[in-house]
Amino acid sequence: MKVVIAPDSFKESMSARDAAEAIARGVRAVVPHAECAVVPVSDGGEGFTESLSSALEAALHSVSVADALGRPVRAEFALAPGAAPRTAVVEMASAAGLMHVAPNERDPWHASTRGVGELLSHALDHVGNGGRILLGIGGSATNDGGAGLLHALGVRFYDSDGSSLSPDSSSLAGRLARIDTSGLDPRLQRVRIEVACDVTNPLLGSNGASAVFGPQKGANPAMVAELDRYLEELVEAAEASDPALDARAHATEAGAGAAGGLGWALATFLGAHFEPGFDLVARTVNLEGAIADADLVITGEGSIDAQTLSGKAPAGVAALAKSHGVPCLALAGRLGDGAEVLYAHGVSALVPIVQGVATLDEALKDGPRNLERATATSMRLMELGKGAVHGDESG
Repeated sequence: MKVVIAPDSFKESMSARDAAEAIARGVRAVVPHAECAVVPVSDGGEGFTESLSSALEAALHSVSVADALGRPVRAEFALAPGAAPRTAVVEMASAAGLMHVAPNERDPWHASTRGVGELLSHALDHVGNGGRILLGIGGSATNDGGAGLLHALGVRFYDSDGSSLSPDSSSLAGRLARIDTSGLDPRLQRVRIEVACDVTNPLLGSNGASAVFGPQKGANPAMVAELDRYLEELVEAAEASDPALDARAHATEAGAGAAGGLGWALATFLGAHFEPGFDLVARTVNLEGAIADADLVITGEGSIDAQTLSGKAPAGVAALAKSHGVPCLALAGRLGDGAEVLYAHGVSALVPIVQGVATLDEALKDGPRNLERATATSMRLMELGKGAVHGDESG
C-alpha cells in the first residue's frame, strides 16, 4: 500500500514536515508495511522553504535580519547549488511574518518588509548570474507596499523638497514625492524571481491589500482607509518617478495586494514572475508524480473551511488526487464553515484531529499526538471498511 502524505503546516503547532511525520507514524501503527511517501507542501507561507529544500536537495542557511518591527531575528533561506539554474528558496514569513509579532504588537503603520529585502540580498550573494530565486510571500505582518524591501535593496525615497524619507508607511504617508531606483542592486537584473502567491487581490480598493488583510495585521477601519491612501501615494510616486515601471498597471494585477502590497513592489521594481503558491511547490517537488501510483493520499492543515478552495494547499493536493482517481483524506485541527464543499473537489473524508474539549493552547501543544491518533483511527476505519466489503463478497 502506497500512501502519499502531503500536509501543509498546522500553524503554531507543527511544521509541514512535523505534521507529515506524525501522519506517517499513524499510518504505520495500523499498516506497518505501508510505503509512506512524505511530501510536505506549502502555498507560499510559513513552511515554504522547508517544503522545497528537501526536493531540491538544498542546504539551509541561517542569517540575522530584521523582523517586521525592526528587531533582529534568525531567518533561513535554502540554496540548491546543484540545481539548474542555481536556485535559492526564500520565505518572507521567516523575516516579516505574523508569527514573529504578538497580537498586541501588530502595527501596520510601522511594520516593514526590510528584513525580506535583507534576506533576498543574502540569497543574491549565492545564486550568481542566471540564477533563480523562489520567493514565498504568504503570512506577512506588513502593509508597507514593499517599501522596506526596496530600501534594503538600494531604492531611496524623497519628499518634494528632496529630503530623504525613512522607508516605513508612517514616514512616507502624505510626504512621498519621488522614488529613486538608480541604486537598486544590479544583481537583480541577472536573476529570475519566481513568486509563490496564494492570493489574487489587487493593491488598492475594497478588495485590496489594506481592506482585506489589514485588519488581521492590527488595522482598524479608519487605519484601513489611511493605509489604502498611502499605497495609492506609493503608486503615484512610482508613476511620476519612472513611467516605464507601469506602476498603475501592476497595481491592478492579481497578487499585487499580497503581503501588504509586497506583490506590487516585486512586480513593479524587480520584474518578478507570479505563480499560485501551491502550483509552484507541487511542480518543484513533483507531487503529481508521487500521487499517480498511490493507493491513498493524506493532506491537511491547521484549519480547513470554505476558503481552503482559494489556493490553499489541501485543496490543491485533493485536486491532484482526484485527477488520478486516488482517495484523499484531509485532516485538520479545525473544520470551519463550509469545509464540506471540499467533498466535491477530491476530498473523500474530512477528519478533525482534536478528540475532546480542549483550550487552544492545549490543542496546539498536543497537535502531533492528536494528528497521529486521528490518522491511526482513520486507517483502522478504512481497514474495517475493506473487511466489510470482502465479507459481503464472500457471503
